[in-house]
Amino acid sequence: MRRLVVWNVMTLDGCFEGTAPWMLDHHETVWGEELENFSLQQGDEIGTLLFGRRTYEGMADYWQNETGPIADMMNTLEKAVITRTLDTANWSNTRLLTGEAAEHVRTLKAETEKKDIFVFGSADLVATLLTEGLVDECRICLAPIVLGAGSPLFKTDSIQKSFELMRVDALESGGVILRYKCLQRSGKL
Repeated sequence: MRRLVVWNVMTLDGCFEGTAPWMLDHHETVWGEELENFSLQQGDEIGTLLFGRRTYEGMADYWQNETGPIADMMNTLEKAVITRTLDTANWSNTRLLTGEAAEHVRTLKAETEKKDIFVFGSADLVATLLTEGLVDECRICLAPIVLGAGSPLFKTDSIQKSFELMRVDALESGGVILRYKCLQRSGKL
């Protein structure tokens, strides 16, 4: 069975984006050669990138106009977008999955002979997948900055989850990559 891995950059106060959509300036506090290398290594594990609609649209708009190793990776990987509103997908190697996220993810996880599924961004989708017990691992790059306000990575109305620390890697930028195994034990917050 394929694993589902969540990857995000998060601030010390728990935000994955600022007060407006795509306000991601905090990424610059951790970006550098180390995180670029980590991203490319992580790309070797990805069989499918899974997005919610809003994240998909933003990622597609950005990466289709970029060049370099990360852009090449993002533009060639298989992508799937969970949507109730999109009719077409114009980013290379993208398929639309209409309807309930959990049902589609169970099907994706059951696909054999494929690498893992990764979710980038997509906090609302992540909340749904955590609630359904479908997330196997969370990888978070903790950025050494406090925004004071913004969109939280982990939604307060989500089901409580427990995590087991698997690995910690400090970056020269001051960021820290945390890797957690998602334990299936859960209960309401």
